[in-house]
Amino acid sequence: MIYSPNLVRYLSTWFIMDVASTIPYETLAFWFTGKYQASLSYSSLGLFRLFRLRRVKQFFTRLEKDIRFSYFWVRCSRLLFVTLFLVHCAGCLYYLLADRYPHKGKTWIGAMNPNFRETNLWVRYISAIYWSITTMTTVGYGDVHAVNTIEMVLIIFYMLFNLSLTSYLIGNMTNLVVEGTHRTMQFRSSIEAASSFVSRNRLPTRLKEQILGYMCLRFKAESLNQFQLIEQLPNSVFKHICQHLFLPTVEKVYLFDGLTRDTLLHLVTSMRAEYLPPRDDIIMQNEAAEDIYIIASGDVEIIDYENEREIVIGSLKAGDIFGEIAALCSTPQTYTFRTKTLTQLLRLKTTVLFYALKIKQEDNIILFKNFIQLFSYPFMPRSVLNFV
Repeated sequence: MIYSPNLVRYLSTWFIMDVASTIPYETLAFWFTGKYQASLSYSSLGLFRLFRLRRVKQFFTRLEKDIRFSYFWVRCSRLLFVTLFLVHCAGCLYYLLADRYPHKGKTWIGAMNPNFRETNLWVRYISAIYWSITTMTTVGYGDVHAVNTIEMVLIIFYMLFNLSLTSYLIGNMTNLVVEGTHRTMQFRSSIEAASSFVSRNRLPTRLKEQILGYMCLRFKAESLNQFQLIEQLPNSVFKHICQHLFLPTVEKVYLFDGLTRDTLLHLVTSMRAEYLPPRDDIIMQNEAAEDIYIIASGDVEIIDYENEREIVIGSLKAGDIFGEIAALCSTPQTYTFRTKTLTQLLRLKTTVLFYALKIKQEDNIILFKNFIQLFSYPFMPRSVLNFV
């Protein structure tokens, strides 16, 4: 007994046609009639072999979905196979008309060679393929042309079919080529639009460099943007990915030392990874505290302004946190934080942090104890120290 659902489904659907497409009908015809030239009825049964094309189609479909193979070359191979197969079918049909026509001299091949049946099989096949290709490509040298009415009718329908086939091939190749240059064209359009915007509004040179630098970085680091991919995944998978990527970094931050794992996981899944170019202001001095940042990679400068003059008073590296003082003390940002190199940051909303601490009061106490131990923080302003 067969219990596999897939086998049962196959036996009840495509099995019969697959068997019919493998039967050697020419051999059976020779056994029954004793002739190699079988009648049209036996030859028509050979059309069942075309059902194998379904397997070929499934094969190319699997290759197109397989990331181990280049989609561009697999697609080109598929289009080439379709073209050659149709050329072969048209050439064979064109020769069949000449072979079955009662007046051999009034056929396309009989006009060139009256005794074409005695010619080598490969010569006849190449002649038929030559006609098929020149007709498909609309070259039409004129050396091989229709002679009788039946051949003319076939060529009319073949040319009409070629219009659709040519459109299909050109459309597919255009999509493949455009897809390869789409990102570059989109990037150039964005740069041109940004440059026009800067010139029209007469923005400062430094601001222009920041805008163009960010757009160039976004183009180069587009493949590094993990959240465009993982946000599409189920929530359970999303949590495990965030845990694997960001939890080791978050656990090393002084502010979260000793917090329960549930709270850390809640914070990690609420964080967003961002890539910022060099010389990009992350937090501006005196702005409202809305986010807390953790440096996953790169360097960040701490800048103070005195008499409208920038003074670099320190720097932060991977594993450091900033923005937490203003967030926990509900004060404006004391300093400006600016990227020094290409930097990956983990951004956490202060509202998310307060909500997580509100759920577990013991974690709230631990976090503020960690924060109070920061009295030796070299850049903490006097007002914040007094508040704490």
